[in-house]
Amino acid sequence: MVSEEVAVQFKKMLVKPGRKIKLSDYDTTYNGADIAKDEAQQLLNDSLQHLAEIQDKLYAHNRYSVLIILQAMDAAGKDSAIKHMLSGLNPTGVRVYSFKTPSTTELDHYYLWRHNMALPARGEIAIHNRSHYENVLITKVHPEYILNENLPGIHSVDDIDKAFWKQRYKQIRRFEKNLHENGTIILKFFLHVSKKEQKKRFLERIDDSTKNWKFSLGDLKERAHWDEYQKAYEDALQATSREHAPWFVIPADDKWYARLAMVSILYKQFQALSLEYPCVTEAQQAELEKAKAQLLAEKDVPAGAAKKKDQGKV
Repeated sequence: MVSEEVAVQFKKMLVKPGRKIKLSDYDTTYNGADIAKDEAQQLLNDSLQHLAEIQDKLYAHNRYSVLIILQAMDAAGKDSAIKHMLSGLNPTGVRVYSFKTPSTTELDHYYLWRHNMALPARGEIAIHNRSHYENVLITKVHPEYILNENLPGIHSVDDIDKAFWKQRYKQIRRFEKNLHENGTIILKFFLHVSKKEQKKRFLERIDDSTKNWKFSLGDLKERAHWDEYQKAYEDALQATSREHAPWFVIPADDKWYARLAMVSILYKQFQALSLEYPCVTEAQQAELEKAKAQLLAEKDVPAGAAKKKDQGKV
């Protein structure tokens, strides 16, 4: 059976800090060792089980929180990836947020405000389906959206220059650095789907009545800006991938592999934390022993005995 290390080549997906990238250099399909479907499912199941065990320790440890960021072009499989991740996690310790077009209230605050409001508490995992990166992706392709933020010194699209984007990348790096220094583990995934595969999935959504709701003409309009979005992603990934907040470019044409890769990376990163269940003090251990003795001293009442006794009363 193919091992997880062979199937999921982490280093090939990692965007190394400070290095310029071209998305065309990253695979959109799985090109590794031959792996059967049942082998892939077994690897995924094993990783999900390990992930669940570590999540339990994360919650009990209550020192770290985890922020998982998902970004992608339309139809890349973000929703299904989240669904599979959640299948191996305790939902009480996970929060999922999907960020749409900002509301009037959100636009009245600085752009990171609504993302601050969705950060995980200690012991929790938060998954952001789209994220604060929309503010350097869709806004870079459509800079006129920036005007809605009513920023000082920005009166027209002409004011949104290279210096503006450089400053915004800096703000995002600072935001994530602050989170890291206060115990938040940040993992960022770009689901890298090909234009050909996106077309195939769009057609499936149109032909399948149960998927019609997933498609809109707006998706087609954004597809027309494909090259601009690829460039915007390249700029954002290379400007913000850091050791404490790495970006991973996940081949997404094969959904089964994208899920396996993401879950495996999560497990590997969690494992590096060396989380353990909290140790009790001698005093707490003594209290536990006392409680155990008290419980063992109790006389067990046979099931239904108390009910029969009550029924005999007049």
